[in-house]
Amino acid sequence: MNVITDFLRTKNSSCALVPFITAGYPNINICIQALKVLDKKGADVIELGIPYSDALADGPVIQQASHIALKQGVYIEQVLDILKRVVPDLNAPIIIFTYYNPVLVRGVDKFISEISQAGAQGLIIPDLPLEEVDYIIELCDLYSIELILFISPTSSESRIQLILSKSPGCIYLVSNFGVTGVRDNINLTIKYLADDIKSKTNKLIILGFGISHPKQVAQIVNWNIDGIVVGSAMINQMDDKLSEDILYSLGKFCQELKFSINTESKKNNLF
Repeated sequence: MNVITDFLRTKNSSCALVPFITAGYPNINICIQALKVLDKKGADVIELGIPYSDALADGPVIQQASHIALKQGVYIEQVLDILKRVVPDLNAPIIIFTYYNPVLVRGVDKFISEISQAGAQGLIIPDLPLEEVDYIIELCDLYSIELILFISPTSSESRIQLILSKSPGCIYLVSNFGVTGVRDNINLTIKYLADDIKSKTNKLIILGFGISHPKQVAQIVNWNIDGIVVGSAMINQMDDKLSEDILYSLGKFCQELKFSINTESKKNNLF
């Protein structure tokens, strides 16, 4: 089932804002409040990362957030509890971001069933082997979860075609080479890759990795992109602050990003 895709297609704005935060960072209570703040301040969809000690696709900011959450005992069980406590109060659907090993250790069927029962509607596994995709999609369909597959700038033409043929709905397009993290500039060749993908499919594209400020977001809105993921820059708003400051900074930053998207979208609609 393409729950996330169907939700995004019903939206009026041309491009969705998808904030990412790490579950349990800086602690469980603030994380729950942060999810509610993001929901109120413009998030269309929220990506919630399960803390993991060997997060190969994550840069130093998200790795550090995972490290702090893990030190406090935040594992899958605690993430499920966070979902159960917060999802009933949210309008934005939640996508779970996790690596494949924790899923395998818990049991694939059990994991997907549990996140669905807890209220998640999407799943991203960046290191999921393509050979396992069909089985995971079958289970996700059973539990009304949309699996979102990755395409990177290094993906070959044949691999892109294979991913597009298997993808249930949304495609996660990686905007830069390497790991996640704040970057000053966006790789402009991604615009042409997005155009190429759109020429081959009507599936939605969400873009992530390295997007960190409103000017970049305003630029991307003019591309053939359906959603923008902002992760490390979101978590930076939660560093070294008192709890009330964290929530204020996070909400203000989310609002600024959403304002940038809406302003640029309105400009485009005038022409």
